[in-house]
Amino acid sequence: MKSKTFFATLLTLAFFTAGYAQTLDKAKLDQFFDRLAEKNKAMGSLTIAKDGNVLYTRAIGYSQINGTEKKPLTAANRFRIGSITKMFTAAMILQLVEEGKLKLTDTLDKFFPQVPNAKKITIVQILRHRSGIPNVKREQNSQRNVNTIPVTKDEMLALIVKATPDFEPDTKYSYSNSGYQLLGLILEKVTGKPYGEALTERITSKIGLANTYIATGNIDVSKNEALTYMNFGDGWKPVPETHPSILFSAGAIVSTPNDLAKFIQALFDGKIVSKESLDQMKTIRDGEGSGMEPFTFAGKTFYGHTGGADNYGAWLAYLPEEKLAVAYTTNAKVYPVKDIMSGIFDIYYNKPFQIPALESIAISPEVLDKYVGVYTPSDAPVKFTITRQGTTLYAQPPGSQSAVPLEATAQDKFKIDNGTPAGIVIEFDAAKNQMTIKRSGGERVFTKEK
Repeated sequence: MKSKTFFATLLTLAFFTAGYAQTLDKAKLDQFFDRLAEKNKAMGSLTIAKDGNVLYTRAIGYSQINGTEKKPLTAANRFRIGSITKMFTAAMILQLVEEGKLKLTDTLDKFFPQVPNAKKITIVQILRHRSGIPNVKREQNSQRNVNTIPVTKDEMLALIVKATPDFEPDTKYSYSNSGYQLLGLILEKVTGKPYGEALTERITSKIGLANTYIATGNIDVSKNEALTYMNFGDGWKPVPETHPSILFSAGAIVSTPNDLAKFIQALFDGKIVSKESLDQMKTIRDGEGSGMEPFTFAGKTFYGHTGGADNYGAWLAYLPEEKLAVAYTTNAKVYPVKDIMSGIFDIYYNKPFQIPALESIAISPEVLDKYVGVYTPSDAPVKFTITRQGTTLYAQPPGSQSAVPLEATAQDKFKIDNGTPAGIVIEFDAAKNQMTIKRSGGERVFTKEK
């Protein structure tokens, strides 16, 4: 009798424990995303998967807007994923290491001797953003936004060759898109195949990612790709596109949240690289691994990457202990993506989470006009221009051809979501004719020109 009771107790425990582990408050997730959609604070698509099984998907907003005609986003829409591309690039480089076609200790001069410090820079230093290779950019074109103009691989390489290193290899960490572009060029040299072809052979066809590929041209709505928009209280407006050739192996992949969840699950399941290579990716130094970053949500450490350019973005996070993958892709960042992800995890783990009201602050044009003008700091000959269109202030940074809208958080405070947790905060003091720009690295005071 005792054994039967014991067995029944075990069964009951097992049943309720399993049930509890799988409890997901889908209604609350729906409410959170309903609020984001209703207040025009986000457009995007989410997948939550556990051990390869999809638990929740949701898409809000639109993939295409033509006046009053709006095409709703669905789970089938594809998005630019920005720097999550680096995870794919790093995985393929490590595959070449496993195949003996490359060594982590190989120096860059083996492939591109013309790059400054090439004899000292190793593959592993580039993977870990410790090479000193700076982020290179073309000079601005007064006629047109230079980011919309395609660049050839030779032009990109020439810019890297011409640039002065930021520091001596391995002396510090500094995130380098240009370093990952060089890894893409190395991949092409070693395999003898274009990056897109290598991606198909080595990852997407291998694990069945039907919606993941490298972009070569502008966003294509005929391929279910979502256009990018911005909204700061005056309706959704299209955003000029950075040409994917500029991003290449550092940020030009297109995917869906479902494919991204499959990708990171396969990566941790050993279907793309070996355990040793995965350990290499997730060994963190100065907050960065090799094509992988750690995040803390709900008190747990996840691995993955973030990505973004223009106003699109993506976030991929994986918790190995629970085989939990969360992938969010967006074609319109307004409410900070980090806060959206944090809310998702709080709801997932049944932690206290208050769905934000997301009420925008309306400021009269008369008040906004007091902030309009050209501002300069006392320590540099640069100009920062503030303009107004309707009920929105726009900031044009020095050297930029385009202005970005500012979102009001108080009568004299505004913010720009730049993908970091804190974003950029701009405070105005009309009486002193001053503007203070605050970001994670500190703050700077600008004075309005008379």
